[in-house]
Amino acid sequence: MKIALDPHMFRFTPLLELPRLVAELGYEWIELSPREDFLPFFKHPRVDDATVRQFRKELDAAGVGVASVLPLYRWSGPEDEQREAAVRYWKRAIQITSDLGVDVMVSEFNGRPESPDRSEGQFWRSMEELLPVFEREGITLKLEPHPDDFVEDGHVAVDMVRGINSPNVQFLYCAPHTFHMGNDAPGIMKRAGDLLTHVHVADTFDHTASSGLRYIVNPPGSPARIHQHLDIGQGEVDWDEFFGSLKDNGFDGIMVACVFAWEDRARESSLFMREKIGEYVKSW
Repeated sequence: MKIALDPHMFRFTPLLELPRLVAELGYEWIELSPREDFLPFFKHPRVDDATVRQFRKELDAAGVGVASVLPLYRWSGPEDEQREAAVRYWKRAIQITSDLGVDVMVSEFNGRPESPDRSEGQFWRSMEELLPVFEREGITLKLEPHPDDFVEDGHVAVDMVRGINSPNVQFLYCAPHTFHMGNDAPGIMKRAGDLLTHVHVADTFDHTASSGLRYIVNPPGSPARIHQHLDIGQGEVDWDEFFGSLKDNGFDGIMVACVFAWEDRARESSLFMREKIGEYVKSW
């Protein structure tokens, strides 16, 4: 098993200094999530080949590896021009990932929940273009349902991944999305079986609790999806159930600490998450 840090809270740390910082925090692995000087959200990658080579040297010097690369593009967007641009961005991101010597990428289904049929059609068009590229480069793609995507339910997402019918596409369970996915970690993980090879670990509140008033959004009836990525124990995820279900499923993949809520105490949060995840994993 690889325990990695999503360094989003450290995204303003210069890229070449990031490996040393991650090592200081006790992690041997990074999940390289979007940052403006590398793979920005929804835009073409910014990094050049020379910087990729320098980054690899810094990773080696720090004794840190990149477990996975996480780009986010509108590859299921309803607009054709948007989708076509996203596919171009994906192809460059795949090349960068390959040049880093990394064989795992992570992303979301994207698209729009109010236009699921159109979004799904766009998703399959993108997959038809990109799946051969993933397979040629030997890269495995891990997909997760996300709040406000055209796929939000965990069971539906597992079936979508299975329907892609490729060993290069697998399933990611994101704990802070638990209550948007159906609040059924055991069932979703069991349904996924050996497709489940990647998890994101952070806590969140159950937005459906208190008659839907755990969070209050105005105006009433807003379609906004709300969740947070907190330290373990600060929200309402059932962690005994989560880690117990992973154990029952024989999980031995990539486990990523991905807290976003505490930039003012990013070091303390990252250290805490590494220790807490380690305690649960050792109990297996």
